[in-house]
Amino acid sequence: QEHLAEAGGGSVQAGGSLTLSCTVSEYPTENVCMAWFRQAPGKEREGVAAIYAEGVTTIDTYYRTALKDRFTISQDKTKKTLYLQMNSLKPEDSAAFFCAAQFFATPRLMRCGSWNEEDFPVWGQGTLVTVSP
Repeated sequence: QEHLAEAGGGSVQAGGSLTLSCTVSEYPTENVCMAWFRQAPGKEREGVAAIYAEGVTTIDTYYRTALKDRFTISQDKTKKTLYLQMNSLKPEDSAAFFCAAQFFATPRLMRCGSWNEEDFPVWGQGTLVTVSP
């Protein structure tokens, strides 16, 4: 059973940066779509970014349009770790951030597809990010 564990959340002032990490216990397959989602208090969970890899090679990345200029998703599969670099943080970025994964037995032409949260069977417990004005 795969497990995901997020780290790196915390409190930061507006304009600051944080890097979240998500450690993967194991990759049951080489073809993986991993994503970051966030959920602010009183709001629905939303996708932040996703990344599709085959083996150790990143094939494609995806971003929520409004965040792509400030957030960067990356992964180091040799370290079994997914990252989310967040710059120029705003108070409205305050949320619990979750990593999620879906594994494919064969390379996927659709890659991460629409990366809706219901597509991801494996989730971490979340890490809290608080951005103060």
